[in-house]
Amino acid sequence: MSKNEIRPKGTKRRRGNTLEHWEVGIAKAMINRGGLFTNDQDILAYFTRPTRSINHRLISEIRSEAKHRTIKAASDDDLDAFVSMWPDIDHETGLSLRGDELLIKAREAMIAAVQTFNSAGLTFRAELFIVTAIIAWTYLLHAWLRREGMDYRYPGQKTKEGADKFWELGQCLKHDKCPVKGGAVTNLHFLIEIRHEIEHRSTNRIDDALGAKLQACALNFNELLKREFGAQYGLEKRLPLALQFVSFGPEQRMALKMASDLPKHIASAIDTFEHELNADQIKDPAYRMTYGFFPMAAKKPGAADTAVQIIPAGSAMADEVEKIIFKEVNKERYPPGRVVERVQAAGFPRFRMHDHIRLWKSLDAQKDGKGYGYGCVGDYGNWVWFDRWLDQVLVHCEAEGDKFR
Repeated sequence: MSKNEIRPKGTKRRRGNTLEHWEVGIAKAMINRGGLFTNDQDILAYFTRPTRSINHRLISEIRSEAKHRTIKAASDDDLDAFVSMWPDIDHETGLSLRGDELLIKAREAMIAAVQTFNSAGLTFRAELFIVTAIIAWTYLLHAWLRREGMDYRYPGQKTKEGADKFWELGQCLKHDKCPVKGGAVTNLHFLIEIRHEIEHRSTNRIDDALGAKLQACALNFNELLKREFGAQYGLEKRLPLALQFVSFGPEQRMALKMASDLPKHIASAIDTFEHELNADQIKDPAYRMTYGFFPMAAKKPGAADTAVQIIPAGSAMADEVEKIIFKEVNKERYPPGRVVERVQAAGFPRFRMHDHIRLWKSLDAQKDGKGYGYGCVGDYGNWVWFDRWLDQVLVHCEAEGDKFR
């Protein structure tokens, strides 16, 4: 990069600034036709765009057959069609509708996913978001792999129609040079698991349970899009807020839970997935992004019109808000073995698993509505307990005197 060249901070130089095979065919047709296409610089103008700068030597190499000898010239009809549609540039982004098709599809799919989630009157918004967002991520990673010159096809595999079979999102994430890292990978693996549940099982409303993960998914997408392809392609202008935020009071939340609880197989899928994560992975905002909103009285007249105030992470106010939110929202989950361990550590070393099983069965503690925990024994075999149940077990052990001491 020359000293006079300025590149946006954090944006990587795009690789692969060369002509694709179909473009070489068009260039050869232009050379053969002559006339308006006599000058190499004039031909080059048809293939240079804001997202790709092409060196003029490429045209001279085609003309002299120093490169691309085996590629045939396009037909006159194909050349006429290309010229009639030129320039095929999206005016908002500067992307080529044909050359940057994957990137355009990725952006449009994520925009559609978020707008669908925000649409009033839709009941199954989370399901629609997840399916569409996975398509968006797949196109984005295909665009990245293609730009880096990596083959993302399954060798020797074709679709029923005979087309190349490209990698799905999970396979893209396995690539050792994949630009998606850390919590963003965890987030996508989680959504892929939920997508499998959506595909094979019926669900009722899961929007509230997955909102934090969907929020993180949209923000991760936008961050990677800007970092790898340029800040000008960010979705902020189209989506000022990634996902819609809705506030409910305690009474409203309770009414919603009573009317439509989280499907057991979805709850079990979440618990099964998150059981393998450590505390840092669970708290990673790239895995799930949660915002807490609460009314604030403006101290200055000029601040009265500010609808959203961002509290700096690590500040005293942020710590206090986090305590409030985690107390209200995040419940600790204990597998049965962990319950027994906690009870024994609390001073009841004789309390065993068979005592725990006998207790919860006698109290019918796994009955819906009691709030001691949740799971689906017949599906994944996983039942998790909440602090409320742990407290109940400790009360029981205390009442038994020295039996478990």
